[in-house]
Amino acid sequence: MSNVHSTEYNFRLKDGILGAQMLFVAFGALVLVPLLVGMDPNVALFTAGAGTLLFQVVTKGKVPVFLASSFAFIAPIGYGVKEWGIEGTLCGLFAAGLLYVILSLIIRWRGNAALARILPPVVTGPVIMVIGLFLAPVAVNMSMGLGGDASIVLAVPKAAAICAVVALLTTILVSLLGKGWFKLVPILCGILAGYGTAVLLDATGFTASALAQFTAERAAKEAAGATLLFSVAGDHLVNLSSLKDAPWFAVPNFSFPSWSNWNWAAVLYIVPVAIAPSIEHFGDVLAISGITGKDYVKDPGIKNTLLGDGLATSLAALLGGPPNTTYSEVSGAVALTRAFNPAIMTWAAISAVLLAFVGKLGGLLQTVPTPVMGGIMVLLFGAITTIGINTLVRAGHDLMLPRNMAIVGIILVVGIGGLTVPLSGPINAIADIFGADISIGQLQMGGIGLAGIVGVLLNLVLPCKDCNE
Repeated sequence: MSNVHSTEYNFRLKDGILGAQMLFVAFGALVLVPLLVGMDPNVALFTAGAGTLLFQVVTKGKVPVFLASSFAFIAPIGYGVKEWGIEGTLCGLFAAGLLYVILSLIIRWRGNAALARILPPVVTGPVIMVIGLFLAPVAVNMSMGLGGDASIVLAVPKAAAICAVVALLTTILVSLLGKGWFKLVPILCGILAGYGTAVLLDATGFTASALAQFTAERAAKEAAGATLLFSVAGDHLVNLSSLKDAPWFAVPNFSFPSWSNWNWAAVLYIVPVAIAPSIEHFGDVLAISGITGKDYVKDPGIKNTLLGDGLATSLAALLGGPPNTTYSEVSGAVALTRAFNPAIMTWAAISAVLLAFVGKLGGLLQTVPTPVMGGIMVLLFGAITTIGINTLVRAGHDLMLPRNMAIVGIILVVGIGGLTVPLSGPINAIADIFGADISIGQLQMGGIGLAGIVGVLLNLVLPCKDCNE
């Protein structure tokens, strides 16, 4: 087996391009989070790289994962920045990282066997599927030229779809037919093909023509009384303004928690949200274990991977970055390239840290059209979903048994269906008991985290008659 496909840590200069490819995969989501919540994307790049390196130290360089901005915290960070400013919000994010650390200590105390009883394959399999399926609309929206949440039109849909399809097909074909070095970089090939297609569409005037048709159709719909999404689509898919305006060298705009005025309101508001990505973390570790064929739950153990994730999140908060989490996109990239060497993630981390200081390079990466990344993510999120299915298949569970059907079915419906539960009431009640003068509103839990919690509770309370456990 070559060093690239080996699961043993082996740091080599020639693997740098593979590490850069992993960063390309994570880049769109990595910088999207800080841009949406008012944080500095260069700081997010730095903390993602530094957090990944810290994670590798804690886990002794055994797990090929990349840590970067967590989507689970977008809403609470946005609310927190508006209510308490960035310094106050960072207090809550730092505490969220400490919650991870506490959970890792509990696992260290009770052992992996106890964790396996709480989170068997009948729970973790569908949770991994939800990770891919829950994010699927983001990939589709980006492929069609929309923002990830479909709230804004970023590019002309017709031109966007062409770029996304070219990027997707190129990635698939290179992964299937590529030989030698090319077989190891299908995603990078897909990005380059999609980017080149975007440049070609702009140069030939196709994008401008598609924009004129799109604008005329929007005008007709608006005249008929339709309410349409706000559009910033232009006559070019590739916008070089970020490259032109960026300096060659720029120190990230670091921010720091308000230690002199510790914000307990932000802590109580944000910490419960950490429950969701902590469960997602377990699913991601299982996913990468399934990809590489090595059981990372046992070695280095969830106790250490979760500890590394928590310390990375707290480190990010100390510097003004968003919380870190293991990236499903990168796990999908590992599955496609079969590049299992954890040192490749060291290269990805180093690339992220360097990119944080090189303004021009950061500006260039930000010119990659959203639809190109969307096309790549269609395949990556699908790969994660398939891994979840494979988790159930390998466990040999009979999904037609009533207990298994109930657990798997409810996890999928809750996670994909968008069910949410309010957390504001319980937090405010606890605050009243302790006499804290705070009032938290509009805090909800849903998606992956809620699906995981529901699955855990069902597995604990449902009787195990005729089940596979």
